[in-house]
Amino acid sequence: MLDNFYINDIIRNALKEDIPFGDITTDSLIAADSVSRARLIAKENGIIAGLEVCEAVFKFLDSGVEFEKNVAEGVPVKNGDVIAHIRGNTRALLKAERTALNFLQRLSGIATATNQLCARVAGLPVKIADTRKTTPGLRFLEKYAVRTGGGSNHRFCLSDGVLIKDNHIKAAGGIKKAVELCREKIPHTVKIEVETESLEQVKEALEARADIIMLDNMSLDRMKEAVKFIGKRALVEASGNVSLENVHDVACTGVDIISAGWITHSARALDISLRIL
Repeated sequence: MLDNFYINDIIRNALKEDIPFGDITTDSLIAADSVSRARLIAKENGIIAGLEVCEAVFKFLDSGVEFEKNVAEGVPVKNGDVIAHIRGNTRALLKAERTALNFLQRLSGIATATNQLCARVAGLPVKIADTRKTTPGLRFLEKYAVRTGGGSNHRFCLSDGVLIKDNHIKAAGGIKKAVELCREKIPHTVKIEVETESLEQVKEALEARADIIMLDNMSLDRMKEAVKFIGKRALVEASGNVSLENVHDVACTGVDIISAGWITHSARALDISLRIL
């Protein structure tokens, strides 16, 4: 479930962008009291995510709109499936159409991409996770779509988890020093993750007692060696160049988490249309 506290501002800003001074076409053509029915139709196979946001967009412009869902969040749909029936003020339906579809298509595309990755590692003890490579202003929704597709969320922002990356390591003077500085200042409830690019860095991160060790852009053989060396003394995350083609092989190295930025920054929107009846 999504909380309106978070999504109302996102929807309001999107509508302000699309209809800042009204809809000159719709307002010229359609009577103010006109009422219509419409359908949301899937134009390809995929996983649906974002129906609550889609409905909320229509209700922003017509609080009395009737929005009847035919499918639930996270459910697969096929080309031609009717996703929802809508009835409301015609002007409101037409003005909300593009914004509502933008959200529904974008989030369903992310859920579909995530689901495809998860399917490739089904049965293996590994989680598929997202990153912070999200659309500015839409991270809350896009990470929700990842969960809907069966994935897990990495940290939401820079405030809720320590991830010491290559530039932090250089600026701090090494992994050991960076971990020590963080441990002195963060609450005891916060875990520390360190990004590593070599086995030498993996050893240094483990000696510094990092809670999570990220293997960044390592070969499969190098990942296997790193996982064996770590020996469950820390959680292991694989990141970098993860694809549908190689994710199963990455999972078989023994890592605990596989993070992929493309499921949010490059997922293709699912093709969905609205048809006035």
